[in-house]
Amino acid sequence: MRSVVIKGVKALEVETREKLLPKEGYVLIEVLKAGICGSDIHYWDLGDPKGLVMGHEFCGIVLDNGGCERFNVGDRVTALPISPCMKCDECKKSDIQICAETWTYAVGLSLDNPGAFSERVLVREDMVRLLPDSINDKVGAMIEPAAVSYRAVNLSDVNEGDKVLVVGGGIIGLLCAMFAKSRGAGYVALTETNESRGEKAFKLGVCDEWFNALDENLNEKVMSKTGNGFDVVFDCCGNSPALSSAIMFTKPDGNLILVGISMGLVNIPLVAGIMKEINIKGTIGYSAHEFDEVIRLASTNEINLEKFVDDVVSLEEVQEAFERLTSGNDSAVKILVDPKKYKILNLE
Repeated sequence: MRSVVIKGVKALEVETREKLLPKEGYVLIEVLKAGICGSDIHYWDLGDPKGLVMGHEFCGIVLDNGGCERFNVGDRVTALPISPCMKCDECKKSDIQICAETWTYAVGLSLDNPGAFSERVLVREDMVRLLPDSINDKVGAMIEPAAVSYRAVNLSDVNEGDKVLVVGGGIIGLLCAMFAKSRGAGYVALTETNESRGEKAFKLGVCDEWFNALDENLNEKVMSKTGNGFDVVFDCCGNSPALSSAIMFTKPDGNLILVGISMGLVNIPLVAGIMKEINIKGTIGYSAHEFDEVIRLASTNEINLEKFVDDVVSLEEVQEAFERLTSGNDSAVKILVDPKKYKILNLE
């Protein structure tokens, strides 16, 4: 089967590998759509681990149910790509997202479990979820990232009328803004270094205003909208400048939610957070309940996830898609991969 593999720093190639075969306790899924995530970009940027097949946001069709009676061949499904042990204290409290083993063998995030930038994936049957007919394939591949943002907003304690700031206009940032608005936030602002993405966020209706994060007058402009800062701030970047601004723009006793992930150390103005006694909380992934709730919200059209999809590419075009998403001047925030699609060659 054809799979996109990490070959080195910012280098992906399509390889032909042996087909994944049925396995008891696992659901064998033919991939229909898979999303490119920010964490995938981190691996691509590092070029490590070599040989990894990424892709943990996906939907597909059941080829074999691994002996699980909940699924039939031909069912359309998506899945939580994680690997919680289901035995530890965290798992027993349904906090599977912080189980020590949750990300160890995650689909598309570990060499042991190749991901959906391929024709097939194998997923633990307890992590697989049926997709209602009202959810199309594009939306099916959007459930996982939407669940990440849904949990972040759940943890933020956004209340009706609150002033909210989202730092970073990637897909997770846009989805955080969307969910904050749905909770009744009175004013949602977004900061972004990519002007095209900033304008897109406003056009999509997920924020009331956006600000250029590189503007030397950013502090004055943003604070003029709030007085003493925002009730809730979501840092969806994870780098030093973004996190520093997030701390500065959070009001005294306000809530700062750390959504973005950095693979390295970050420097922050710690004294600013301490002097304002802001509440800083990290978030990772989602609970099973939150994942299922996003499926419900999408199936009843209470949220529109398809509007965030910019493009669908073939496996041969995944390298170009990564370059586009990291260009710094393209408005794209979510590109999906379709293993059944083939790149059209220009022979002129």
